[in-house]
Amino acid sequence: MSPRRRALLVVAALLVALGVVAAVVTALPEGSRGAGGPVAQDRPGPVLLVPGYGGDRTGLEVLAGALRAQGRDARVLALDGDGTGDLDRQVAVLDRAVTVATDAGAPSVDVVGYSAGGVVAGLWAIRDDGPARARRIVSIGSPLAGTTVAGSAAAVSPEACPQACRQLAPGSALLGELAGAGTAVPWLSVWTDRDQVVTPPTSARLDGAVNVELQQLCPGSTVGHGGLPADDAVIGLVVRALSTAPIDEAPAACGTLRAAG
Repeated sequence: MSPRRRALLVVAALLVALGVVAAVVTALPEGSRGAGGPVAQDRPGPVLLVPGYGGDRTGLEVLAGALRAQGRDARVLALDGDGTGDLDRQVAVLDRAVTVATDAGAPSVDVVGYSAGGVVAGLWAIRDDGPARARRIVSIGSPLAGTTVAGSAAAVSPEACPQACRQLAPGSALLGELAGAGTAVPWLSVWTDRDQVVTPPTSARLDGAVNVELQQLCPGSTVGHGGLPADDAVIGLVVRALSTAPIDEAPAACGTLRAAG
């Protein structure tokens, strides 16, 4: 066989092979091309808790203790720096923790974000293939649409508003990335109408998520922003949301939630 004919046959074989590959890729179900699908909802893995602006872990440690009492492996993350810098760095902290958990054999993780930690959780889910790695996300008092407190600080006193503060101002480019996060992973967002840090408090609402205002379940509750992670009713909501029951199941009565917490 001449070298020219041999070359033509090789090219023809390659074209056939490429055609087969293209046909297989076209036949793959939507969402399976280069990305993992939803994880099993009946196999909970570790719970990773992400602190808010400033990185304080006190309230989340109370919540983590309640989750451990339910038999869950709950870990409160330590934020990079003082927790007021670039939220992108905190997304990287969360991604490393997820990788450590899954590399150790966890089927997936659940992520709980308090305040700005909920924004971090949403950014991670959008950027780092959250649907293939996270089973559920819970945000607690999170400024998912920003907070006017940060917006005012950025406008009036920029020197007193670090990078994370500016990123939490309504309309920031970073917050714009959260569009669609509520449908990427099963998500519960809970907040209090007494919040004076996340303003308006309804900034915690997220399209596609299960959105719960605490006072709708516990009328008269006076818990503010700082008290949310350690509040018995909030803990009960989180425990329930991270169970194997459907995340959108109707919330229980306030007394039942407090007993569960």
